[in-house]
Amino acid sequence: MASKAGARTGAKRGGSSNARSGASLGLAPWLGIAVIAILIDQVTKLTILKTFQYGEFRPLTSFFNLVLVYNKGAAFNFLAAAGGWQRWFFTLLGIVAATVIVVLLKRHNGQKMFCLSLSLILGGALGNVIDRVVYGHVIDFLDFHVGGWHWPAFNVADSAICVGAVLLVIDELRRVRRGK
Repeated sequence: MASKAGARTGAKRGGSSNARSGASLGLAPWLGIAVIAILIDQVTKLTILKTFQYGEFRPLTSFFNLVLVYNKGAAFNFLAAAGGWQRWFFTLLGIVAATVIVVLLKRHNGQKMFCLSLSLILGGALGNVIDRVVYGHVIDFLDFHVGGWHWPAFNVADSAICVGAVLLVIDELRRVRRGK
């Protein structure tokens, strides 16, 4: 029974990933990508903190500004005014997500696109966890706008999470298409 469940799990994630994607790469390359995402995120945030005052913005193009703002909530300031408990809730959520992602990276480390997407999500999640632990909020500074539309400010960690999520969807669509 366990071998059937294992076979189903392997088929669900693309069958024999090592035969399809090459030999197992181990965990190190994927954690390395996450660390690079964290480093880029933290260096850019420190740079903004040292060169901007809170709320200050500098237009760079007709559709892009740099701005220093703080996000005490989650995406789009969700729960930002919740009274403080959200800091620890989102910190814990980020740590739990990181743990699950590391387990998935260990199990599927030969599936390059899948692991790349998870590595970017991991780096982004931990980049924002660092902010919550150190500052009590997430530092956002990338500010895009077009016409009357203005997106909430975000950061490199958020970008890594979004790119990872898009790659995850692409990987799944490719896997499903191969199965037809």
